[in-house]
Amino acid sequence: MSDKRGFDCLRDESITELKTRARLYRHRATGAEVLSLERDDENKVFGITFKTPPYDSTGLPHILEHSVLCGSRKYPVKEPFVEILKGSLQTFLNAFTYPDKTCYPVASQNVKDFYNLIDVYLDAVFYPRITRHIFQQEGWHLELESMDGDFAYKGVVFNEMKGAYSSPERLMSEYSQHTLFPDTPYGIDSGGRPQDIPRLSYEQFIDFHRRYYHPSNARIFFYGDDDPAERLRIIGAYLDEFEARPVDADVPVQQPFDAPRRHVFACPAGESGDSKDMVTVNWLFPEISDQSTVLALAMLSHLLLGMPGSPLRKALIDSGLGEDIIGGGLEDELKQMFFSVGLKGVTAGRTEAVETLIIATLSRLVDEGIDEKTTEATVNTVEFHLRENNTGSFPRGLSLMLRSLTTWLYGKDPIEPLAFEEPLSRVKEALAADARFFESLIADYFLHNSHRTTITLVPEPDYEKTEWDREREELAHRRQRFADDQIREVLNDARSLKEWQSTPDTPEALATIPLLTRSDLDREGKTIPCTVQEKNNATILLHDLLTNGIVYFHAGFDLRTLPSRFLPYLPLFSRAILEMGTEKEDYVTISQRIGRKTGGISPSLFSAPIDETSDMTARFFLGGKVLTSHVRDLLDIVRDCLLTVNLDNPYRFMQIVREEKARLEESIIPGGHQVINTRLHAHFSRSGWFSEQINGVSQLFFLRQLIDRIESDWPSILAVLRDIHKNLINRDALIINLTADEHDLTSCTGIVDEFIESIPSFPAVHHSWNDGTPPLHEALTAPSQINYVGKGANLYDLGYRYHGSIAVITRYLRTSWLWEKIRIQGGAYGAFCLFDRLSGVLSFLSYRDPAIGKTLANFDDTTQFLRTASFDDNEVLKGIIGTIGDIDTYMLPSAKGHVSMIRFLTGITDDKRKKSREEIFATTAEDFRAFADFLDAFKEKAVIKVLGSRDSIERAVEKEGVPSLEFVTVI
Repeated sequence: MSDKRGFDCLRDESITELKTRARLYRHRATGAEVLSLERDDENKVFGITFKTPPYDSTGLPHILEHSVLCGSRKYPVKEPFVEILKGSLQTFLNAFTYPDKTCYPVASQNVKDFYNLIDVYLDAVFYPRITRHIFQQEGWHLELESMDGDFAYKGVVFNEMKGAYSSPERLMSEYSQHTLFPDTPYGIDSGGRPQDIPRLSYEQFIDFHRRYYHPSNARIFFYGDDDPAERLRIIGAYLDEFEARPVDADVPVQQPFDAPRRHVFACPAGESGDSKDMVTVNWLFPEISDQSTVLALAMLSHLLLGMPGSPLRKALIDSGLGEDIIGGGLEDELKQMFFSVGLKGVTAGRTEAVETLIIATLSRLVDEGIDEKTTEATVNTVEFHLRENNTGSFPRGLSLMLRSLTTWLYGKDPIEPLAFEEPLSRVKEALAADARFFESLIADYFLHNSHRTTITLVPEPDYEKTEWDREREELAHRRQRFADDQIREVLNDARSLKEWQSTPDTPEALATIPLLTRSDLDREGKTIPCTVQEKNNATILLHDLLTNGIVYFHAGFDLRTLPSRFLPYLPLFSRAILEMGTEKEDYVTISQRIGRKTGGISPSLFSAPIDETSDMTARFFLGGKVLTSHVRDLLDIVRDCLLTVNLDNPYRFMQIVREEKARLEESIIPGGHQVINTRLHAHFSRSGWFSEQINGVSQLFFLRQLIDRIESDWPSILAVLRDIHKNLINRDALIINLTADEHDLTSCTGIVDEFIESIPSFPAVHHSWNDGTPPLHEALTAPSQINYVGKGANLYDLGYRYHGSIAVITRYLRTSWLWEKIRIQGGAYGAFCLFDRLSGVLSFLSYRDPAIGKTLANFDDTTQFLRTASFDDNEVLKGIIGTIGDIDTYMLPSAKGHVSMIRFLTGITDDKRKKSREEIFATTAEDFRAFADFLDAFKEKAVIKVLGSRDSIERAVEKEGVPSLEFVTVI
C-alpha cells in the first residue's frame, strides 16, 4: 500500500489488548521506518532511534547524544534542549545511550507543544552544529589556567562517567555484560571509560555522526491521540531531504563459549576497611525470535528472583555467603538476552561457593521440581502487570517504543513484542501440557549452556588514589611532551571555550525556539475527585477514577504514635510485616499467596510537614492492587500480615537488615545529591529529621550497629518490634485510600468495612520526637572520583512567606544560571535548586561535580544573578510554562489517587493549589529580583554538605576557600 506522502504502509493492524491501532511505514526515498501507534492517550510520545554500535570505549555514542542537542540548523542556540525545557509542557524530555543504540524521545499532553518538541529534536539529530567547542564541553578537553599551570581533564560526559565508575554496582553490571560479549560491541562501554575518553578525537566524533545519524539507519516512533496523518507530514518534511544509503550498524551474534570463564576485577573500597567482594554468575542466551519464549524467560526470571520467597533468591540469602542479591536477572534489551545473578558483601575467597550454590540450586529445581504455587504466583503477577500496563511516571508510549526496539532494531517485527495475548496464551498452554515447562527452560538455558562467566569484584583500598595518580601522571606526561607553542594553544583553546560558554545567545537566535503562549495553558488546573468518610474511627478516602477493573488500596497508620527511639527500626519493621511470615504461614507462602491473588503488595514510609502549621504527618503504608473480584483476597492478606506477623525470627530479620544495609550503601555514590539533600533537611524540620533517620546516613550507621546487636541481644530488639506493632496498628490512627471507578468502590464497601473493624481500636496519642540534628557543615566521605555539593536553609525562618512565584524562580535557576555555571562551565553532570513548600527549605545541589569551591561560590552568586539579569517577558513566560507543565504532569489513575491522599494529609487543598497557580501565572521579573533579598540571608545562614573522597574535599578546604567541614566517613 502506497501513500502520497512518500511512505509505503507495510502493516496495518489492531493490538486489541492495548486498544491500539499500529501502522508500520517505510519511507520510499531513504528506507527509514516509522511505527505509528494510535491510541486514546493524551500523553503523546515521539522517539527517533539510531543504531550506534561503538568501536571503542571512548564514549563516542554517549558524547554525541549530549552534543546533538547543543544547537542545530534551525535552532542556532547553544542549548535548545534547555531552552525548550525552560518553557515546555513536556512530560518527558531526554535522550538515552544504550550499548547498541541511541534514542531521542519526547512526550507531551499538549499537541502544539508535542510538535514543537519533535521539530527541535529532528533538526538536532539530522542537522546538529557539533562544533569543536561543543565537543570539548560535552566530551572532554584540556583545561589550563596559565602557561605554568597544570593540565586537567574537563567535560560533562568525562565527569559523568567518573561518577559511574565510582559505583561498584555499575562496574559489576558493565563487567558482567562485557565478559559475555567479548567479540562484539557489547563488550565495549558505549558510555565511555574515563581513562579512554581523552583519546577521542574531534574528527572521530564528526565521522560517527556522519556514519550513523542518517534516516536509512533510523527507527521513528509515534504514540498517542494526535492526528496520524500529521505525523507523516512532519517526519516526511525531514526525510525527503535525504536519499537512501547503506549503513553498516549491525551487531554480530556472539559465538558461544566452549567452557565457562572466570574474571576478577578491582573496584573502589571504603575507608572503613570492611568492604567485601561482589560475585555474579552470568549466562548468555542464543538469539531468540519467538515472543512466547521471550515471555517465558521473563516469567522464569521473576520466578527465580522476583519475589521475597523466590527459590534462587531465597537460597542465596539463606546461604549467608553475602548480604544482598546483585544482578538484574534477565536482560532483554540487546540482540541476545542474558541473565545475571549473584551476591554483594561476600567474604574474600568465597566466589566458588557462590557459583556452586547458584548451579546447585538450579539443578535442584530441575531435579525436584518447582513448587506449583510459586509458578502460579509468577504467571499471575506477570499477567497482571501486562494487563495493567502501569508504567508509573514513565510514559506508556515510551515503554512501548523501547519494547518494540527489542526486535525492530535487529530487522524483525516491531509490533510483535507489543501484543502479549498470543504469547501469554502459548506459555499457559505449554504449562498446561507440561508441568515441567519452567524446569526444562532452566536445563536448556542454564545448566546445558556453557556460555557462562563468573565475575568477582574485589575492593581495592587504593583504587581511587590509583586512578587519580594515573590521571595526574598522564596529564603530566602530556604537558612534558608539548612544546611551548602547543601549551599556548591549549591555554588559548581553554580560554576560547570559556568565552564561548559565557557569551549569551543573541535575541535573534533565542527567537527561533518555538514557544507556547499563555492561551495554550490551562488556567484552572485539574482536580482529583476525593470523597472523605469517617467510619469506625478510621478515615476513608475514595477516588472515583477509571481504573479498568483494578482497585488500588492503601492502609496508612500514624507513626506519631511511636516514641522517637523506635523510628530507626521502621524501614525494617515495614519490610518485616510482609517478609517475616505470619502465625500460620512462613514468608515464602505469604509471597506466593500475594503473587497468586493480587497484583502486588508493598510497604512504604511517608512524612511531611502539614502546610501552614508547625505540625507534621508521618505514616506507615501498606499498599496493594487487585482485580475487583479479588478485593477480599487482598484485604485478607493485608489483615493477616498486620495482625498476625511473626516477628520472632532473628535469622530472617538479620537477612532483612543486611539487605537494607547493602542497598543503602549501594545508593550513596550514584545518589549522592539525594544523600546530602536528605542530610540538609534534617536541620530544618522534624519531618526532615525523620527522613534522615529512616532513609539517610543516620539509618546506615544504625543498621551497621544493629547487626552486632541482633547476634548479642535479640530479645531487646524483638521487644522493640513488638512495641512498634502494638502501638502502631490502631484503627483510631488509620487512613484508608481507595482508587477505582464508582461501581467498583461501591462493590467493595462491605469488605473494606470488615477490614477496618478487624483492626484493634484504642486512643491514639502523639509523641514528641527528639529531633537532634547532625553537625552543621559536613564532609561525607566515600570512595568517589567525583563530588556532590549542597547548601540549604529554611526560608521561612528567614522571613519568607510562600508565594507561587518561587516555583517559577527556582525552576528557572535550575535551567539557566545553575545549568550554565555548574554544568556547562563547571563540567558537572547536573545542578538543582529545590524548594519544599511545606518545610520552607531551599537547597542548592550539584551532581557528579569535579569542583567544590567554585560550585559553592556559584550558589552564593545566585543573588547577584537575580539582581542583574535581564528577565524579559519571554524568559518569564518560559518559566511560567515550564512550571505549569511540572504541576500538570501526566498521572495514571493509581498515581492520582495516591497524590490526592498526600495532599489531604499535608493540608494542600484545591483552594490553596488554585491560589498558588494564580500566583504562578502572575509572576513578573520583579518577583525574581525581590527573591534575591532572601538569598542574601540564605548565604549567611545556610548549611553546607559535601560528599566525595576525603582527599578531594581536603584539597577544596585547603585551596578553594571552602569553609571548615566536619568529616564523617560514610563508606
